[in-house]
Amino acid sequence: MDYVTDEKTQWIADELAALKAQGLYNTIRTIDSPMDGHIVVNGQPVLNFCANNYLGLANHPRLKEAAKRAIDYYGIGPGAVRTIAGTMSLHVQLEKRLAEFKHAEAVITLQSGFTANLATIPALVGKGDVIFSDALNHASIIDGCRLSRATIVSYEHNNLDDLRRKIAETADYNRRLIVSDGVFSMDGDIAPLPDLLKVAQEHKILLMVDDAHGEGVLGRGGRGIVDHFGLHGQVDIEVGTMSKAFGAVGGIVAGKQVIIDWLRQRGRPFLFSSAMTVPDVAACLEAVDMLESSDELVTRLWSNADLMKQEMQKLGFDIGHSTTPIIPVMLGEAPLAQEFSKQLLANGVFAMAIGFPTVAKGKARIRVMNTAAHSQSDLEQALAAFEKVGKQLGVLS
Repeated sequence: MDYVTDEKTQWIADELAALKAQGLYNTIRTIDSPMDGHIVVNGQPVLNFCANNYLGLANHPRLKEAAKRAIDYYGIGPGAVRTIAGTMSLHVQLEKRLAEFKHAEAVITLQSGFTANLATIPALVGKGDVIFSDALNHASIIDGCRLSRATIVSYEHNNLDDLRRKIAETADYNRRLIVSDGVFSMDGDIAPLPDLLKVAQEHKILLMVDDAHGEGVLGRGGRGIVDHFGLHGQVDIEVGTMSKAFGAVGGIVAGKQVIIDWLRQRGRPFLFSSAMTVPDVAACLEAVDMLESSDELVTRLWSNADLMKQEMQKLGFDIGHSTTPIIPVMLGEAPLAQEFSKQLLANGVFAMAIGFPTVAKGKARIRVMNTAAHSQSDLEQALAAFEKVGKQLGVLS
């Protein structure tokens, strides 16, 4: 594309050209179908291994009907922020149900998992405080830390020795916070939450975990990482999202009542941005009902993931150290990953390349997102496409 620029914007065109030359330019595909295991991308029917729709709920009839019923009764939007006139009985009901579901003292919901982090971190720490943050934490955690104006101390990924060392070296502080992703979205590994809790208790530091990719995936019936490790009531703050496995959109912060009440007073996205819409809240409530009544979808998700991992390894792909349904097919350089994704799409499989800055340079990959919406034949078709493209591009011998 030839851009029309002037002296104020030419640098942007130059940067975009550099991204394209390095194979780092993100081409955004358009989906022209409901989100599901099979979708239509740019007019082409394909298998979908790109989305975070872990349980296949984004197009589930029960969620759609729940949203329609709620629209008929409540309308579409709340029309205000939660603290003025935007809190509907549906919001209160969802927060109560989520607290029961997650065995937490209380829950506050926000517009997304991203805004949940932006609300929580700056409300708990500020200038003069210290945050110990895992080096591979999600961008929303990083942005929340930056907004807080606290000192950010990064520790090596999942390295408890380095965390202890950084804590010992940091003597100048008022309050302190340890924050980590629960499931690391690019690698699929899990935070050592019991060990993080021990460190936090030893040093009397608040502990926060962002369980965006654990909601609906880890724990009994998808109750998340705190349930997975049996740490109810011990982790101070558990952030999550309803924008992935729950099939809708919205953020969750679960934890001690005193912290949740404080967020209602000082969480800026809660105070200054309109509440979750009616259909989203209703759909999330229906998702909670489904997860409470059956673990069928969670079981199917893990069964599909286990099969894909086994077969990918048999084919000879490097899939890193994932212990979740996220499978990173490690390819190294961004241009190779881009071409691999392009050839997969030509063979009917939608799986996007992930490169810098989402992952480090030289760590480009295809991130395969397994879901409960995939059948056995879907998995077989995807594996055949990966094998074919892998051999064409010299990734497999």
